[in-house]
Amino acid sequence: MFAQLLLCLRRFAGDTVCAVVCGLISGAALAQEGGAVQTPSVSFPQAWEQLQTQSHGLAASAKAVEGTRLRREGMQGLGGPSVAITGMAYRYKAHVDMDLDPARHSLDGVLGQLPPVLGGVTGQLPQLPSHYSLQRSDSRASASLSLLWPLYLGGAAEAVRGGLDAQTDEALADARGDALALHRLLVERYFGAQLAQRAAQLRQQALDAVRQHDAAAQKMLQAGVLSEVERLQARAALADVQQQASQARDLAQLAATALARTLQAAGPFAISSPLFVGSQPLPPLQHFLGLAQQHHPGLAKVRAKRGQAGALHDTQEALRKPQVLGFGMREVNTQGKPSWVVGVAARWTLWDSIDRDRLAAASQRSMEQAELTEQQARSDIALLVEKNWLAVEHARQLYLSQQAQQELAQALLRLRQAGLREGTATTLELMDAELNLAKVGTERAQTANQYVQSLAELLQACGQSEDFVRYQAQADILIPTDTTITPP
Repeated sequence: MFAQLLLCLRRFAGDTVCAVVCGLISGAALAQEGGAVQTPSVSFPQAWEQLQTQSHGLAASAKAVEGTRLRREGMQGLGGPSVAITGMAYRYKAHVDMDLDPARHSLDGVLGQLPPVLGGVTGQLPQLPSHYSLQRSDSRASASLSLLWPLYLGGAAEAVRGGLDAQTDEALADARGDALALHRLLVERYFGAQLAQRAAQLRQQALDAVRQHDAAAQKMLQAGVLSEVERLQARAALADVQQQASQARDLAQLAATALARTLQAAGPFAISSPLFVGSQPLPPLQHFLGLAQQHHPGLAKVRAKRGQAGALHDTQEALRKPQVLGFGMREVNTQGKPSWVVGVAARWTLWDSIDRDRLAAASQRSMEQAELTEQQARSDIALLVEKNWLAVEHARQLYLSQQAQQELAQALLRLRQAGLREGTATTLELMDAELNLAKVGTERAQTANQYVQSLAELLQACGQSEDFVRYQAQADILIPTDTTITPP
């Protein structure tokens, strides 16, 4: 449509008017482009902050911690006094049949032994019936106030509270571990998306160059300066590069989708924190080993487990000791003087069907198990820290050493380009040089990503993932990549 409009203008108004109209249309297009909404950029700290607010896993961990804390607060007064009021309302009906024959016979015997004078008087008394029926019904209500105060429980209340404290510590350790794992996942997907995009861009650049060389090879074949075999080799190389570029695009799209879903992005955004490498070595290994021994959430969880085992053992031992309780009760709705009672009760179990010696031994074994588990965890964490520290150092050295390979690949490409112009190099050699440069660039990006991922794993093993941003800011080698993430 635009080309037809220009053709009509040139035909009827001349070249001058046509140039003016083209300028106006171009300016309007630029103005429209300038007014378009730009894609927002998201740095890694911003992505981490957003992920923390949206993660259902972290929210669940926070609820678990809150639940254990509330349970501990609810048991703070365990072992203290308790006051209760008891009310009762009832109606009754009683029916009793009494046999009076034995009482009547006894009375007749007594009266028969009286003097004659009194005997005449007693003869005038009414006779007792042989039986009597009693019926009574009524409604009543009563209420009482009671107090129960454990005076001594052998330390059972303290043991229960200690176990709840240990459960809270375990929930905190789990929440910390979940946060570290989520941070590690974000590093993997945030910078992995950049690596995939950079690899796709390098493969696409190589494909564009090989396509130009393939077209040149076709012209050379038609001119008779290229053999049919060399032409077939160039065509095969183009097909291979096309397949590699397509695969790289698919991997880049998959990595972008994974990052978008991780951040629950509603629209496109650009990544602003590039891949990085620090040319200077990390602090010594002992520095990270010390951090891991202090801050690794796995060790905190093992210590919490040991605290729970200790609390269980203390509870078992408390059951061996006597319990002393104070109690009292007073009526509150009676007429006249109310009834009341106060006292002290003591209970000491001398024997029951439960083998408390074995239960105490079992809890002792749990404590020993926790101690051995902690020792093993310290050894495993130290090995993990050393492995990741060496991986970071290896990636740093490898990236620096690959600089020479990249310079060699660039020099070789320039040589092949000059050789093709002068007739001393073939098209296939030039294609190989293009592919080799893309390969070296991809390998360097992979090495940078390996440095970043190993650094994240090292800090996770030390329980210090929040220091990742500090190492990122200190890095003096940046590998920027134009990466835009579009949600699926």
